[in-house]
Amino acid sequence: MYVILTSKPGLFRTEIVEGLRPLEAYDYLFYGVKKATFVIAELLKETKVKVIDEAWSPPVVNKVPSKFLEKFETPERAYSELEHLITFGHMDTRLRKL
Repeated sequence: MYVILTSKPGLFRTEIVEGLRPLEAYDYLFYGVKKATFVIAELLKETKVKVIDEAWSPPVVNKVPSKFLEKFETPERAYSELEHLITFGHMDTRLRKL
């Protein structure tokens, strides 16, 4: 199974933990401005994903059980979902592979 992890600069970041294997990463660009980073990762076992809320000082760490993440059968299906999520009519949106 595969999951999509999201980080938004200055707001929150999602960290890779044991049980996840990152495969691909993409910056989400909205009219050329980076708005988020997405990582497609293989879920090797159920785990708790570390999400750090950077909007607080000090940052707040949350551990989200992977059972709450949407799962995909293949990395290609996860990527297809990313493309669907960033598409808004004729707006200038794109994914830039890292």
